[in-house]
Amino acid sequence: MPRRYDGPWLDDAAGRLVRPYTVSGGRTRPTAALDLLSLVRATGTVPRAHLGPEHTLALGLCDGPTSVAEVAAHMRLPAVVTKVLLSDLLDCGALTARAPRSYDTPTDRSLLEAVLDGLRRRL
Repeated sequence: MPRRYDGPWLDDAAGRLVRPYTVSGGRTRPTAALDLLSLVRATGTVPRAHLGPEHTLALGLCDGPTSVAEVAAHMRLPAVVTKVLLSDLLDCGALTARAPRSYDTPTDRSLLEAVLDGLRRRL
């Protein structure tokens, strides 16, 4: 009896059996502007339109604030495909997105102090 997978179809020798192009419905551009560090979160709204299993998996990963990069890593999909899936969920109201916090300069003193404080707590 063949093994049943909860996630995307995988074959130990061949890898992913469903190509990323198929997962995104052939689309290569998301409708929403998402950065890899954008935080997405489920709203609790159930999408009215039928979405694919990848959409359901992505939505399940977004119970709390989760970065686009993290969702892509968990789903083992290219970032652009993940952005397309997440933008579909944004369009139907199932997700909200927040842009990453921007700093005026990459060497902002408050940012560096926050990183240093975090490192001290971990050590």
